[in-house]
Amino acid sequence: MLATLAREPFHRPGWVFEEKYDGIRALAFRRDKKLLLISRNFQDLTEGFPEIVSALERLPGANFILDGEIVALDRKGVSRFQLLQQRGAAEGIRPMYAVFDCLERDGVSLLKRPLAERRRALLSLLPRRQGLLLPSRRLPSDGLEAYRSAQKLGWEGIIAKDKSSRYDPGRRTTNWLKVKVRKESEFVIGGYTTPKGGRQHFGALLIGLVGSGGGSSRTGPPPAVYGGPQLRFTGKVGTGFTHKSLGTLWKKLDALRVDACPFSPPVRMRDATWVKPRLVAQITFAEWTADGKLRQPAFLGLREDKSAQECRWKVRER
Repeated sequence: MLATLAREPFHRPGWVFEEKYDGIRALAFRRDKKLLLISRNFQDLTEGFPEIVSALERLPGANFILDGEIVALDRKGVSRFQLLQQRGAAEGIRPMYAVFDCLERDGVSLLKRPLAERRRALLSLLPRRQGLLLPSRRLPSDGLEAYRSAQKLGWEGIIAKDKSSRYDPGRRTTNWLKVKVRKESEFVIGGYTTPKGGRQHFGALLIGLVGSGGGSSRTGPPPAVYGGPQLRFTGKVGTGFTHKSLGTLWKKLDALRVDACPFSPPVRMRDATWVKPRLVAQITFAEWTADGKLRQPAFLGLREDKSAQECRWKVRER
């Protein structure tokens, strides 16, 4: 179940407000003491997060299905996607699982039950933070006050939920609304520029969103040329990289090189190398410019749990 973007904070009776986590969405399935972690695009994450799996296996009761987010918290307890990307490369980063929904408990489906009942089922399994597991953090019942609290705490945003609503798998619904505090979103990588000065591998990423760039589709190559969607160009990203991430990302990009520009209208840039639009980057930015470009963008990491087709111009986050 996916949330719809709300343009501004709001208060609504009968709704609850939770932290919006900046991590990897994952469902946890426990069947006959076997645990499986699956991402929203059906990647098996089980082997990648063995400590979280072990913690979930120790929860009481029999079978369950939980919905949550794999996160890495900074020293202030704020989830940061960039930290999650650095696991294994930096000491002291231990991914955690923030659980916000219970879809099945002891073999009984809760999908058609109201959120308030599902929350009670979740808290009967996980009443408080236990090691690497924590129930999602709730905010004040007043939505405007909840938003101000999220701002003070430095959270990515809040999720507002109708506590009487059922769970609709695979649907983007208005029963869940997300309100952003930090400006972060996912963009498709369509190319990169030549490095300058002492930098190695590449200079900046060329990114975009799926959708018309405002010109005729005949001005660009057909999607069959490079095996992916045409993109609307949203700018260059030249900051936020480490020496290691430059090298790792360049290897992935080099394997996707093509001759045709994936942007429509085509981007005229002498030092550009084009790639198949397959990789999705998490980008933080200050704001959108009047001509539809990002101001002060910075790279946070790759989103292997998101597909290029999900990054659409019409539903961009502002």
